[in-house]
Amino acid sequence: MIYRIAPSLLSADFARLGEEVRAVIAAGADFVHFDVMDNHYVPNLTVGPLVCAAVKPYATVPIDVHLMVSPVDTLVNGFAEAGATYISFHPEATRHVDRTIALIRDCGCRPGLALNPGAPLSPLDWVIDRLDLVLLMSVNPGFGGQSFIPYTLEKLRDARQRVDAAQQRAGREILLEVDGGVKADNIAAIAEAGADTFVAGSAIFSGNNYSETIGALRQALKDVR
Repeated sequence: MIYRIAPSLLSADFARLGEEVRAVIAAGADFVHFDVMDNHYVPNLTVGPLVCAAVKPYATVPIDVHLMVSPVDTLVNGFAEAGATYISFHPEATRHVDRTIALIRDCGCRPGLALNPGAPLSPLDWVIDRLDLVLLMSVNPGFGGQSFIPYTLEKLRDARQRVDAAQQRAGREILLEVDGGVKADNIAAIAEAGADTFVAGSAIFSGNNYSETIGALRQALKDVR
């Protein structure tokens, strides 16, 4: 299993965002996670395509955009042009899940489906073969710094089976990502449940030594059976 660490810029210092992107990449980040909130689908307002385009020159790793917005389609092209690699959205935030997946791919990006903690995995039944990423939220979306919801582990085990089966059918990689409350003391359990990509915000950006924190996350992953 290849594990990927994706620092969430939601917890970064927005006054020096470009420097923060460079710093976490130098510290060993595999992705840069970009949380987009609209104060409509979730109770918070963050950033749009212009900010993504501004940090793109600093990002030498894929930009992983998580759209917590409704509607979805009007923002897909903007983030694709801004340099996103992955674009994930929530199925209930769009009228036509299959059409939105096709739009993301037509824009040259890799589509992902994001599922909230209390949401079922059933939307994956119809579209997982067309995805490049499945994102399970382990906190309720809207704010950083929340604690990991334990029942996410059981959902992960189920999602892992679905992802593995879909990868065999599709013959390509589909990432299984977890976002919310990921820290060095729980990342091994999250990986053992099936995740291969880990979004960490406050766990990384609240400290002064990003290399040390990302190193601790990777060290914990070495113990995964």
